[in-house]
Amino acid sequence: MKDNLLKWINLALVADLFLVLFSFFWLAIAVIGRSAGVPLGLDLWYKLWDPVFTPALGILMAGALVSGAASWISQKLNPKT
Repeated sequence: MKDNLLKWINLALVADLFLVLFSFFWLAIAVIGRSAGVPLGLDLWYKLWDPVFTPALGILMAGALVSGAASWISQKLNPKT
């Protein structure tokens, strides 16, 4: 049960990582487009920053910390000799 739960949590974190990477590349392309005078959605990106991208970053950071702590605790409780 625990392994299955950790598998789904890790899958969700990987999906969240791709969302964060997508948002970063979108930002970079939109900034380049803005400097070239081509509208590539920078205003929409700004509107999505608070409701979508900020929580995604927080979930990714918290998930990385919790996953690392769970792995460390698991290694301490079940040492492999």
